[in-house]
Amino acid sequence: MTPNQPPSFTPFRRWRIGFDLTLRTLLVLAVVVMINYLGSEHFTHRFFLSSQTRIRLSPRTVGVLQALTNQVNVTLYYDRTDDFYPTILALLKEYQAVNPKINLQVVDYLRSAGEAEKIKEQYNLGGDKDMVIFDLVGQTPKVPPQKIPGDLLVQTTLQQVPNEKEREFIRKPIAFGGEMWFTTALLALENPQPLNACFLQGHGEPSLSDPDQSRGYLTFGKVLQENNLTVLNLQLNGDQMVPDDCSLLIIAAPTEALTEPELQKIDLYLSRGGRLLALLDCQSINHPTGLEQVLQNWGIVVMADYVKDKGYTITGQDIKVLHFSNHPIMAGLAAAHLPLHLIFPRPIFSKDWHNNPPANAPEVDELASSSPTSTLGGDAGEPPREYPLLVAAEQKSVAGVVNPRGNTRIVVVGDSFFLGNHYIEEMGNRDFVNASVNWLLDRTALVNGIEPQKVTEYRLSLTPLEQRDARWMLLAVLPGAVLLLGGLVWLVRRK
Repeated sequence: MTPNQPPSFTPFRRWRIGFDLTLRTLLVLAVVVMINYLGSEHFTHRFFLSSQTRIRLSPRTVGVLQALTNQVNVTLYYDRTDDFYPTILALLKEYQAVNPKINLQVVDYLRSAGEAEKIKEQYNLGGDKDMVIFDLVGQTPKVPPQKIPGDLLVQTTLQQVPNEKEREFIRKPIAFGGEMWFTTALLALENPQPLNACFLQGHGEPSLSDPDQSRGYLTFGKVLQENNLTVLNLQLNGDQMVPDDCSLLIIAAPTEALTEPELQKIDLYLSRGGRLLALLDCQSINHPTGLEQVLQNWGIVVMADYVKDKGYTITGQDIKVLHFSNHPIMAGLAAAHLPLHLIFPRPIFSKDWHNNPPANAPEVDELASSSPTSTLGGDAGEPPREYPLLVAAEQKSVAGVVNPRGNTRIVVVGDSFFLGNHYIEEMGNRDFVNASVNWLLDRTALVNGIEPQKVTEYRLSLTPLEQRDARWMLLAVLPGAVLLLGGLVWLVRRK
């Protein structure tokens, strides 16, 4: 620079460049803020880069989250290398996206020893690993946290693997039930005192502790517990009445007749706003249980026959039921196109009051029916027609009369086998249990059930020649291409 040449950057020019840079930065920030505002208000579509993070919550879970008013701390105490860790994390983030009151904390006990020790001490985990912990904040008295082991989240089956020396089996994941367990945990936190479901015993009913595939009801009992119900066995012997804290009475497949005093107690329970789920199957056609007359008083007629449908059967004994009404219980099944799978079901009709119903008569809705080609099993002379197979009844309280239980609600199904351990997982049977139980309990936000998500297995089968080509591609071609590109760049820069 010569002595007479002015400096390149005068103070004025430096201030102008600084002001221009500041103004451009503020404009960019303003544009980013506006785009984010418009996106949050008007653009809700989301993009997923992996199938493991593409989670769609069921309407039932969304209803639970929208009704959540308290803060819930969720701790994902998990090994990040676990195969299902990305799926669990993505699911919990979906919960958080629906309701910001879900506070998510991720703790990897293998890499964050200090933080993991605090969680172990806070929740008394001991040696337990891979846990998802739901903890309600600000509730007095303190509600115990819900701790869900990782083993519960994934359903597995034993699969034999090729081994010439000895038989070898591995546990193959078939379904992921994270949403079912997480939503159940939220229900338990919001309702720390579960409702009681009374399961009638003493007349040959199946047992809720029986694992037998054909007759046992063990899985049915677990489904009731998933709906935040405490299940109690009930016998109406002597002076024993239906308890006042019985929120739901379940009568499933009695093989012996109920006594007259027992029937009177059940009818009295219903008249006081009781809730009843009754399952009557083909075994009681020739041996009436007595419950048929009680149901008739509430506008429900159980026919002494069973239905066959050659066009909608798999084994000749079952029926795939696809004709649903628009009742709330059936809405979820209809939307998902899930049929019910019933075994020799009995027809269940709404009572014909001859156009002169009594005052305050129950409203009876036929929920589902067989196809128009179905026939009666015991009366071959009857022409084919549709037969209703399950009904729901509701009697609203009389005006001016306060009933602490609310409206009387009844669901009757002409089959009991479809909820046994074998058939309850078939088609839409489990969903029907969830929907009917929550409708009976007047928990409308939970009517739609949650199905475990099937685990998709991707298997790559390569011939020896394809394996050789893959090895050359990964070990020679790709690294060689990178080295060649680097060499060309070096030559260009050298020149």
